[in-house]
Amino acid sequence: MMPTPADLTADDFRKIGADEKEAEVIQRESISAWRDAWQRLRSNKLAMTALIILALITLTAIIAPILVGKIYGYNYYSNDLLYTNKGPSATHWFGTDDLGRDMFIRTWMGARISLIVGLAAACIDLLIGVIYGGIMGYFGGRVDEIMNKFSEILYAIPYLLVTILLLVVMEPSLGTIILALTITGWINMSWIVRGEIMQLKNREYVLASRSMGAGHGRLLFRHLLPNAVGPIIVTVTLSVPNAIFAEAFLSFLGLGVQAPVASLGSMINDALTGWLYYPWRMLFPAILISLTMLSFNIFGDGLRDALDPKLKK
Repeated sequence: MMPTPADLTADDFRKIGADEKEAEVIQRESISAWRDAWQRLRSNKLAMTALIILALITLTAIIAPILVGKIYGYNYYSNDLLYTNKGPSATHWFGTDDLGRDMFIRTWMGARISLIVGLAAACIDLLIGVIYGGIMGYFGGRVDEIMNKFSEILYAIPYLLVTILLLVVMEPSLGTIILALTITGWINMSWIVRGEIMQLKNREYVLASRSMGAGHGRLLFRHLLPNAVGPIIVTVTLSVPNAIFAEAFLSFLGLGVQAPVASLGSMINDALTGWLYYPWRMLFPAILISLTMLSFNIFGDGLRDALDPKLKK
């Protein structure tokens, strides 16, 4: 039976819901975006494992050749024709190659070269791509159209063909390889930066800064690019394994660093003819380059998830 107005009392009309004082209480600690991203990245055990593996590989590539060489008395170029193609032992942990050179030192020196090429190529791609893509996205219009068409034409040229032609014309060296990898490697970075800048340039804080007299350089480098740093970092992280693989592929074809210097790709190529009889010569470089690329890709995926604002709780 429905109550009548006469049956209602003051107690029937009380405010429900959150109290005003309780609503103003901070339920969660205020943290910055970078700290929040780090906490979510740290909770990703697979990504953190990949980061630890990358750190160990980098430290070992720097320290191991020097330390082992001092302990056993041989270096990167030392060879012993009486001790060729020997399997792993207490003296030569990864065995020896066809010239009696220690595979442990050469493998980690090859990893050092691969890491240098990958990181250097990624840094150059970052520098060129951010500036080029930032200009495209910020100015738009005719400037964006012309610059974008140029990058599309450059991207349409077969990447491997350009790289091989450059290495054939110039003397093969570490610098030549890095230059060859960065001729078109920056294009993807520029397109990502362009898209981010085009989304951000009409935000309120940009319009407010422009109304206060901020110039193009300040708007681009102080307001727009810092807010696009998340996708930029992820792209750089994922471009490193691509550069490492490209360097290994070129070295495998004989277009990389020249003997007696060796990279992981050239070591695999040297071991190809006798891998059935001396499998350790191919096994250790192949495992190391696969582990490095896999770790970079896993860490890049975890970093992308950590920096994705859609996944914030």
